[in-house]
Amino acid sequence: MLAYEPFIRLGVFAGVLALMAALEALLPRRARRLDRLVRWPGNFAIVLIDTFAVRLLFPVAAVGFALLMAERQTGLFNQIEIHAGLAAIASMLLLDLTIYAQHIVFHRIPFLWRFHRMHHTDLDLDVTSGTRFHPVEILFSLLIKFAVIALIGPPAVAVLLFEVLLNAGAMFNHANLRIPPAMDSILRSLIVTPDMHRVHHSVAPAETNANFGFNLSCWDRIFGTYIAQPEAGHDRMIIGLPDFQDQKVQRIDDMLVQPWKNNRP
Repeated sequence: MLAYEPFIRLGVFAGVLALMAALEALLPRRARRLDRLVRWPGNFAIVLIDTFAVRLLFPVAAVGFALLMAERQTGLFNQIEIHAGLAAIASMLLLDLTIYAQHIVFHRIPFLWRFHRMHHTDLDLDVTSGTRFHPVEILFSLLIKFAVIALIGPPAVAVLLFEVLLNAGAMFNHANLRIPPAMDSILRSLIVTPDMHRVHHSVAPAETNANFGFNLSCWDRIFGTYIAQPEAGHDRMIIGLPDFQDQKVQRIDDMLVQPWKNNRP
């Protein structure tokens, strides 16, 4: 499996992207504010830039780094006797908790928020929003992930599965997808659903600073950052940030320089 990592990740990315885009067309949750032709070029361009930046600066990705740690017997699970399955499950839980905590930190620290807020300036939410991250944030995130991998020594296969699930989950929970309330209630007892995560993209500060989870919904409930529904309702809520409501925030040139523009955190 590990030998085919790039193909697995690309295949899942393309498959989930196509599936979510098709479902959004059939079962949209909200009316689009902007045409996809306005938003998608910038959102796809940033994916290409992010990919290039990571490959240029970090030839060894997270899975390769986990293999290196195993070879050097570095990290908790490379030091203790533990069943491989338990190590994999525990590693994926710890990595997911790390992403939750990292997300909060990127909101709380003004310097980091400047890079993360580009994710929040998308004026609509759909499957492509789940891939819209500033390249500097991507690089910071990878460094954090490397540190956690060095600390816990997760099995490389667990890192691969987590990376695939994180990417697929982000596209799913950003999707403009209508899920029946009863099904949403069942799903969000375990995972972050589109309705749950959409609250996080509200212009209302209290809602922007809630629902930080990406995969598992339990972290928000455990740590008191969970809000069930937006106060204005899903149909009337405004997506984005108050100071970034101009359509130009969808252009790739504007997206890249947004961290250096003045805006309150």
